[in-house]
Amino acid sequence: MEFIYSALYNIPVLKNFIRAEKNQLCISTEGEKEYIAPLFQTVEETPHPISTRITGTIPGWITGSLFRNGPGRFEFGNDKFNHWFDGMALMHQFTIKDGNVTYMSKFLQSDAYKSNESENRIVVSEFGTVAMPDPCKSMFQRFVSMFEMPKPSDNGNINFVKYKKDFYVSTETNFIQKVDLATLETAEKVDWSKYIAVNGATAHPHYDPDGTTYNMGNSYGKQGTFYNIIKVPAQEDEDTLHGAQVICSIPASDRWNPSYYHSFGMTENYIVFIEQPIKLNITKILTCNITGSPISKCMHWDPRCDTVFHVASKHTGELHPVTFHTQANSMFHQINAYEDQNCIVLDLCCQDNGEVFQIYNLQNLHKSGKALEEVYHSVPKSFPKRYVLPLTATSETPHGIKINPLSYSTAKAEKRSDGKLWCTPENLYDNTIKNIGGLDFPAINYSKCNTKKYRYFYGCGFQHLVGSCLVKVDADTKQAKVWQEDGFYPSEPVFVPSPHSCEEDDGVILSAVVSPQQGKTTFLHILDAKSFTEIGRAEVPVKMPYGFHGIFVPKM
Repeated sequence: MEFIYSALYNIPVLKNFIRAEKNQLCISTEGEKEYIAPLFQTVEETPHPISTRITGTIPGWITGSLFRNGPGRFEFGNDKFNHWFDGMALMHQFTIKDGNVTYMSKFLQSDAYKSNESENRIVVSEFGTVAMPDPCKSMFQRFVSMFEMPKPSDNGNINFVKYKKDFYVSTETNFIQKVDLATLETAEKVDWSKYIAVNGATAHPHYDPDGTTYNMGNSYGKQGTFYNIIKVPAQEDEDTLHGAQVICSIPASDRWNPSYYHSFGMTENYIVFIEQPIKLNITKILTCNITGSPISKCMHWDPRCDTVFHVASKHTGELHPVTFHTQANSMFHQINAYEDQNCIVLDLCCQDNGEVFQIYNLQNLHKSGKALEEVYHSVPKSFPKRYVLPLTATSETPHGIKINPLSYSTAKAEKRSDGKLWCTPENLYDNTIKNIGGLDFPAINYSKCNTKKYRYFYGCGFQHLVGSCLVKVDADTKQAKVWQEDGFYPSEPVFVPSPHSCEEDDGVILSAVVSPQQGKTTFLHILDAKSFTEIGRAEVPVKMPYGFHGIFVPKM
């Protein structure tokens, strides 16, 4: 059953626009969306470091590398992938040292990539693309293959992650791939299911200060579908996932239609799993080969279901006796979570529906003019919201009493007559975020603020189908600062703290910025995180496609 937790992921996106020049926010005129198909086209890898052109200043204290991941090849021979998420993983490295930056990129040498390349056609199915049967097989062999279990892809194109002392690229199947960060060479492929009984894990693990890593992955069997909390110890004397364990298994509310999830929340003592109304149809997945349907067609949005928060102890695996409910919405990225006054504060980027996966078909992303405009307006917007989960709530909590447990938040909880503990969130945004089409790809000062009370978060605004600007939000005041430049599309911001910094926003934001226009140059952007103004940029003389996630690794 390893195939079920397939390469499912999403980049939520949104509407409207703002331009920030010299800290002055200007609402742009809503016009025809720019043609962005070149951001989703195959590029050549750059296997050896090349120099960049520096404008402004690259702070001398930044020493390390920004690693980015995302799709970079969209066809083999005459076969083309159908969905953005299907593209073969292309790893990027921006190395910063002594005020200079070099760039290199390499395709992940996954089995999927090598098989497709050797056959010069698509032979491994992906999220939105079903591989065609081998023409060299007999008719009988092709008929029999229809009844075989779909095999998971090892095309790790979502993120870079760390377990123990090693770095991997990850998708959401049961495979992760070790990578040599110095060379971007592909190393050992690791199968989660060889270590623990899960069928994959998310590409967004969380890290404790001691290096212990937490993640979540599904399992399927006679007892039903379970959402499993995974703990990987930090011992450096053992390789790969040795010592990994499932510390809690949460039964799915519907065993044949479990929820899809892309990330989860973590505080100092708890894991928060969000069971949302984006559903996987297990029956359809089991019959993918017979029906010729990709995994993307085996998902659906069910607004009749609540979004449910499950809380489990990181130390004992014990589930909190109360589940917390809210209205049907979807989320792909959590911002932060922490404990305060016997409550969990959970900040998420939320959409009011989950009908988003089909929108990112490459056919849609290659449209132009009014057709592209229609695609854009069909995408649900994502907004930052705060939920407060009172851990003191029990089955004996009285009905009808609204709980507003934290004086600094308007988020509420109430025990309803049906017995559900219902949560109403606080909006963490003002009109600025509305005008730039919402916010996603959130980031914080992770090393200082993860699992702790914090004030600032960063993200991308979406006046197009991909990030169109960079945003800094003050969670206390809801005020936002925006950086934007016409014709350029920034990636997920990555916060790098200044040496010996005391203030939360003392550092820089790194973002790889791309453009679909032939005459405009890709660059690594460096913003002062406090003022949110540009410090410098490193222009790269090659084109990059729009990607997903990444990390900064300081030079030791």
